[in-house]
Amino acid sequence: MDLYEYQGKHYFARFGIPTSPGGIAETVDEALTQAADAGYPVVVKAQVKVGGRGKAGGIKLANDPDEVREHAGAILGMDIKGHRVDRVWIEHASDIAHEYYASFTLDRSAKKHLCMVSAKGGVDIEEVAETDPGAIARIHIDPVDGISLDQTTALVAEAGLHPEAQAQAAELLVRLYACYVEGDCDLAEINPLILTTEGAVHALDAKVTLDDNAAFRHPEWAEFEGTEEVDEREVLAKEKGLNYIGLSGSVGIIANGAGLAMSTLDVVTRAGGSAANFLDIGGGANADVMAAALEVINSDEAVRSIFVNIFGGITRCEEVANGIVEAMSRVDLKSPIVLRLDGTNAEEGRSILAAHHSDRLIVEETMLAAAKTAVELAGGVK
Repeated sequence: MDLYEYQGKHYFARFGIPTSPGGIAETVDEALTQAADAGYPVVVKAQVKVGGRGKAGGIKLANDPDEVREHAGAILGMDIKGHRVDRVWIEHASDIAHEYYASFTLDRSAKKHLCMVSAKGGVDIEEVAETDPGAIARIHIDPVDGISLDQTTALVAEAGLHPEAQAQAAELLVRLYACYVEGDCDLAEINPLILTTEGAVHALDAKVTLDDNAAFRHPEWAEFEGTEEVDEREVLAKEKGLNYIGLSGSVGIIANGAGLAMSTLDVVTRAGGSAANFLDIGGGANADVMAAALEVINSDEAVRSIFVNIFGGITRCEEVANGIVEAMSRVDLKSPIVLRLDGTNAEEGRSILAAHHSDRLIVEETMLAAAKTAVELAGGVK
């Protein structure tokens, strides 16, 4: 679950991480009240779960009530990369001397937590990593040992934070780690972390992703659910018990197994296309499961072709074939299916499908060939 900036800042506050004073507003009148409480000058910030707000005009400085009224009126209702702005965060403007970057996340390959700090904050960390990788200081943390103040002190020095910021930043990192671990976050990121002209260090932004698997430990997370952006495709998939994540491409994906589903997304990209979703049906590829999967993908108006990628291990391919044939009779598909079937009893499965080949059901022998066909049917290489 991704939090809005204001929710992330409230979450940070539980762990003693300093942020700018401010409040949330859903109307212009509420924005004026929050601005008076925060104290002028203030910054009016669009609350959307996407980057690039500033470039889109979603972050504005206001020196008086007239400017708050103007900016809040313009930002509320704005569309930023497909996200409607329904609320704004009004915070006291900070006089910034320097901007930094700090985050904790999980490095799955190392099986450890990862802390990254950079003196180059305020821009995408991916951009810093590409243009100046040496500007990012990193440390892996064993979850059993945690992180110490000595380690964070060494890390901010290595990152090149200004001397007057280092002690405060080191202490803040310890608190950010507590937020990340005790708060069950997948990501706790501050960009920028700032040093003000008065010599104070605090979080000017907050990007927090909570681990949904830990929700049972956090009944207080219920407060975030009402403001969560809902993907109707994911709601439908959840109702049908499917492991589905919506994406923004035009090739619908169905695969049996999370690893195969990820590989399918990769091969579609390699073929020059873009996936509309991740959908793992696991070991169940019978008619009911396949019909449910096709119904979910069929609900996505952006889908132009459907790539079904099945490798039969425990699942037998003739059962998959029968399931697909029956599912197609239940669901009025708007897009053609491209099927790659391999593994246990694959020949029997292909024989069953042979009688149903058409421009709506195309069978390919390899994953790459199927991906290329699906991309072509979806409109070709982008």
